[in-house]
Amino acid sequence: MANTAERVRTPTSPYVRGETPGTSSAISIPRIASLDVVRGLVMVLMAIDHVRVYSGLPAGGPAPGIFFTRWITHFVAPAFVFLAGTAIYLHRRKVPDVNALSRFLLTRGAWLILLELTVIRVSWTFNFDFAHYMLAGVIWMIGWCMILMAALVHLPVMANAVAGGAIIVLHNLLDYAPAFKESLGAGALSAVWKVLYLGGGFELWNGGPPLLVLFVIVPWIGVMMTGYAFGKVMELPASERKSMCLKIGLAVTAAFVALRAVDVYGDPRHWRNVQNAAPALIRFLNTSKYPASLQFLTMTLGPMFLLIAAVENARSRVAKVLTTFGRVPFFYYVLHIPLIHLAACIVSLIREGRVNPWLFTNHPLAPGDLPPNYRWSLGLLYLVWAICVFALYFPCRWFANLKATRRSPWLSYL
Repeated sequence: MANTAERVRTPTSPYVRGETPGTSSAISIPRIASLDVVRGLVMVLMAIDHVRVYSGLPAGGPAPGIFFTRWITHFVAPAFVFLAGTAIYLHRRKVPDVNALSRFLLTRGAWLILLELTVIRVSWTFNFDFAHYMLAGVIWMIGWCMILMAALVHLPVMANAVAGGAIIVLHNLLDYAPAFKESLGAGALSAVWKVLYLGGGFELWNGGPPLLVLFVIVPWIGVMMTGYAFGKVMELPASERKSMCLKIGLAVTAAFVALRAVDVYGDPRHWRNVQNAAPALIRFLNTSKYPASLQFLTMTLGPMFLLIAAVENARSRVAKVLTTFGRVPFFYYVLHIPLIHLAACIVSLIREGRVNPWLFTNHPLAPGDLPPNYRWSLGLLYLVWAICVFALYFPCRWFANLKATRRSPWLSYL
């Protein structure tokens, strides 16, 4: 890895990259290496949980090994969304016309939503059962947030910071109005509220396929808005932004510890619940992701800022590998799900002498009952994860080099 800012043609965004929207000429701007390293790390961590989907292991639980296998992947979505917002801000330096950026965000967001409902859905399931299962996952949510950001980029940076922060901090107030919250999910606009905040399933039209909403818009739009405002920090000289990231990271992490210790506001899961037999540390860290609570976001974003500061001058071989993933994260995302799914089929063939039909059901939310004696060990999960990450490095390195040398605006859509 070169210095903390190396000049390349590929932009810093995980979703907004390539050339200036609507043109075919790339503009060279400083690339902030620490963002690539952090983005690459969260992509690698993400694969752990997606291997877990096909392993039959539960999403957490009282056993420390299973709990922390899931918990470590909680850092992925917040960093993914926050840094996407930062990338939009940094990308704007190349776009003299904010209207051009807005148009690009609109089309980019719509493209992500389309891929989520088609290519990515088939990658998860290896079936075409669209009549009974549609999934609105993280890419769906990021797509809608980008569409909203197409309007929000016209506002001052400080307005995005304040409004985004307010969304993150205040959305848990609905926890104190359960009757009102329940009424939103049962009213005439229930589908809208499920997409915005409540989550859950609904028919896209009367008698149409059900859409299962896993990632809602609120509070994630607040995360993207604050990430956009954070771009101002990343414009500072390296030493200053490192110091600022360290201070922000310590403050946000301290806020999590304080909020969780008081256990009054910011998460519907109260860890002091004596009816829960899990160890205290596990209960303390077991915050709500769907929708992402204030405590969940402070728990995950605080360490992200600290990591950005820690890798400011990273030049190791590991950092170089992570940088490769961090430059092409959406390409990585599109590849890693079918690769992991295929790997699970191979594991099933080796262990059972056949590919278990369960692997062709509606993952990750509605796969049905786990077949007898199917569940993997943690060791097998991590072995498959390591093999898949290793295999992903080579196409990601090829695509990163392609984007660094080609000037096609179409490359920005991967």
